[in-house]
Amino acid sequence: MKRLVLACSLSFCMATGHSEIDGFNQSAAQFNVPEIGSGIGLIDQQKEKMIGEKVYREVQAKMPTIQNPWLEDQLFSVFSHILSQTQLQQPIGLVVINDPQINAFAVPGGLFALNLGLLNSARNMDEVAGVMSHEIAHVTQRHYSRSQEAFKGQGLLALAGILVGALVASQADGDAGAAVMLGSQAALLDKQLTYSRNQEREADRIGMQYMYASGYNPQSMADFFEVMHRATSRLSFMPDFWYTHPLTSERMSEARLRANQLPVVKPKLFNQDFDIIKWYSRVLSGQTTEQELLSVAQQNNFAAQVGLAAYYTDKHDYKAAQAALDQAKRSNSLHPLLVILQTDVYLGQNQTDLALKSVQSAAATMPEHRALNYKYAESLIRAKQLDRAKAIIQRFLRSNHRDLSGWNLMLQLTNAEPASATKTINVLRHRAEVEYWSGSDEAAIKTLLHAQRISQSNSSLSVTIKARLKQMQQERQYKI
Repeated sequence: MKRLVLACSLSFCMATGHSEIDGFNQSAAQFNVPEIGSGIGLIDQQKEKMIGEKVYREVQAKMPTIQNPWLEDQLFSVFSHILSQTQLQQPIGLVVINDPQINAFAVPGGLFALNLGLLNSARNMDEVAGVMSHEIAHVTQRHYSRSQEAFKGQGLLALAGILVGALVASQADGDAGAAVMLGSQAALLDKQLTYSRNQEREADRIGMQYMYASGYNPQSMADFFEVMHRATSRLSFMPDFWYTHPLTSERMSEARLRANQLPVVKPKLFNQDFDIIKWYSRVLSGQTTEQELLSVAQQNNFAAQVGLAAYYTDKHDYKAAQAALDQAKRSNSLHPLLVILQTDVYLGQNQTDLALKSVQSAAATMPEHRALNYKYAESLIRAKQLDRAKAIIQRFLRSNHRDLSGWNLMLQLTNAEPASATKTINVLRHRAEVEYWSGSDEAAIKTLLHAQRISQSNSSLSVTIKARLKQMQQERQYKI
């Protein structure tokens, strides 16, 4: 069984304890978030960002990440809403991992990730928000840096061991990864256990405050703890989330008691947006079948109809995909995911004009919608309208230079450009960015070195390449 532990929520623990509800204020909705100054710990914010980006690249290189702008943005909107309750600035981002296990993790600097297995196990978005809030609390309270300070830098060894274990396990069956992780922690376990228990309890408490302030039902955090407990009690092995977020009856009771002391938030009995996310993620992760999708879609379930269209599009069965799209459009013809899937169907059949017509209006109406505008840019590239596509892609890359989907589109665009004195140089530059943010640091540096050699006659490009090359080389040398 594959172990996907990675950096796992900054908690280096194997058990929890203490049943009292520490620090919870009886005046229900009042926050009690400790002030954690930027000077606390041995790692300052810049180094935390470097750690986060380093882990981001390792995740992209070794883990089965999903590059899907629509799904990423749906989850990131929830994540950003919760972050608005914190002082955390410009997080590195959110990564979606194609793994059926229930797992999520956070890394210093604001890198957050979750498995599709968590989405498939959750019953509503409030439960997902509870997990996100817990992870956000680990980062806002700088638990990793505080561990380093409390244990004189030995927390660094633990994080390195967890990373090694996760990366080994991602390419092997069995419990090898878990064994590496636990082995690296054994020497630190006795000293860190109490501290880590307190970190988990603090993340539960503060995370619940974050999710409540964001409008999510705090009972859902306790509900999902119980879902995980029931799921794992039937297994002969413990999934990764259990190792990194160990649950006991005391911790579950604390979560329920805290939730009960907050004003009631009316639960959402049905959320179509979450239903769409869930069915779509099942299609992307291969955790559903054509027969299951057909059965639910025939019950006039819009989310399953969208999922069925995505399923057939992925199989390149464009006739069946179009039939599923036509059925779904009777309920909501303007849903952005339907527009994206319709455009994919047209592009798959080389009907570029129809693809442009399908997505252009929606992209123009919602210029902030990354997934729609990237699909529009892809259609423009196919139609050889490269300048318009470049303007769209660059707009999003300026706000997030780690956007792998954006860099892939830039590479596709540059390859489609007519021959010129700078085409080869720019192809190499954009290929290097794709390689770098995919975790292939060495390949990216070699690609940029080649670009530098052939750009000597263009002083402006040469200076730009030299600066980026130096930056990559420095960041690659940074050790976690």
